[in-house]
Amino acid sequence: QVQLVESGGGLVQAGGSLRLSCAASGRTFSNYAMAWFRQAPGKEREFVAAISRSGSRRDYADSVKGRITISRDNAKNTVYLQMNSLKPEDTAVYYCAARQWDGNSYISGSYNYWGQGTQVTVSS
Repeated sequence: QVQLVESGGGLVQAGGSLRLSCAASGRTFSNYAMAWFRQAPGKEREFVAAISRSGSRRDYADSVKGRITISRDNAKNTVYLQMNSLKPEDTAVYYCAARQWDGNSYISGSYNYWGQGTQVTVSS
C-alpha cells in the first residue's frame, strides 16, 4: 500500500508558476512509476506527465510540453510537477498517481494508488 499526499496548489495569474509536490509513504518509492493527472470541472480526468521508476523516462501531454516538468527525488520519496507559463485552461484539480511498473503512462486506469488532489486555479 502506498499513500500519496499532494501539496503546492493555489491561485496564480496567467503566466505564473507553481510547483506541486506529491509525498509518498508506505513502500519503497523507487519501485513506483509516478504520474500527474488533472481534472477540470465537467471534464474527464486527463494525463499530464509521468516519470519512470528510475527517472530515466518522462512523458508529457502535448498540451503541457515545454511548460511543465516532472521530476522525482527518491531519497525524499517525492515527485514534483514544475508548472511554468500557466494558462487559465490549466485550472483543474491535480492528482498524483503511482503504479509498480513502467510502460504506457497515459492510462489512468493502470495506476493503483491516487492522492486526494490539489486545486490549481489560473486567473486570466
